[in-house]
Amino acid sequence: MKSSLQGARRGSSLAANLGLSERVFASAADRAMARAIDDGLDRVEAGLVDEVRFTAPVADASTRYLLEAGGKRVRPMLTLLAAQLGDGVTDEVVIAAEAIEITHLASLYHDDVMDESDRRRGVPSAHAVWGNSIAILTGDLLFARASQLMARLGERAIRMQADTFERLVLGQLHETVGPQPGDDPVAHYIQVLADKTGSLIAAAAQSGVIFSNADPAFEAPLVEFGEKIGVAFQLIDDVIDLSPRPAETGKVPGTDLRAGVVTLPLLRLRELAKRDADAASLLARIERDVLPVPADAVGDPLDTNTQAARIVPSKETVDAIVAELREHEATRVTLAEAHRWADEAVAALAPLPEGSVKKALTRFAETIVERSS
Repeated sequence: MKSSLQGARRGSSLAANLGLSERVFASAADRAMARAIDDGLDRVEAGLVDEVRFTAPVADASTRYLLEAGGKRVRPMLTLLAAQLGDGVTDEVVIAAEAIEITHLASLYHDDVMDESDRRRGVPSAHAVWGNSIAILTGDLLFARASQLMARLGERAIRMQADTFERLVLGQLHETVGPQPGDDPVAHYIQVLADKTGSLIAAAAQSGVIFSNADPAFEAPLVEFGEKIGVAFQLIDDVIDLSPRPAETGKVPGTDLRAGVVTLPLLRLRELAKRDADAASLLARIERDVLPVPADAVGDPLDTNTQAARIVPSKETVDAIVAELREHEATRVTLAEAHRWADEAVAALAPLPEGSVKKALTRFAETIVERSS
């Protein structure tokens, strides 16, 4: 009875971590696939604990910090799911899944430093605990460990890891410097999402195909699926940032906006403001009352005109502006764009055989965009 209950709990992990309903796994074949993936995830989880352990006490504590804070393990889950198209959860697939998740983990340490984020996964961010230098070095250590894992899998794995890492860094660099003169701000933003998020999700799915010895014809469709679903995921996050239900999202409505983080609703609003007076009015109020004042725009602290322009608005004023953007056409356009990317991700799966894997991936794409409702 005990082993049966454990199997039932493991059998629900795939559904829970990918945001799927248990109804997706209605057939015996579906349930067998879910059990195989959940057993594989147990192996990945145990491997992660071993691989983020270092002999130096400070390094050991800092590298384990965010791993122990939780996470849904979506990327290794997709690796294990894609592997069902081949030989299943092989030792090589498990190693690749560990490397992908450690790469993701490393990026979080660096992102939080650059974004000056106070919290991650419900706990104080690493740089808030140890300082920027330790957090950055911890990310570097984890990137090195991920590369070591991929090196065990051969030259192709090394190249894939290097290419993905390059895109992660370029995405962060382009986000930091912003669009250059002549760049389309929206196209620039979408490319940043594809590089920072889509590339690693694509690598996760690609690894499952390669290291399970699946049909190479499945590789390109899953790479396209992963990249597009990564973009859709981030666009939905832009919409969720404006959600009026902080108890569900874990964020104050407009957290990104208040921090000055550019999101697609803001970019679309800027486009609409060029031809619509109401949009221009909302944009002006966001720039005056919600977005942080750039450091180089503070001016002379004794200048009364500058100080008057920098009067801190009330919480009620900011909340009302965020709510207005939430209901604005700019946000509706963002939501529609997220749905389009998810639809294109599903369309990319056309070459895959009908069955449990394709059904689970399709439903995963659908649940991504349902998060905003």
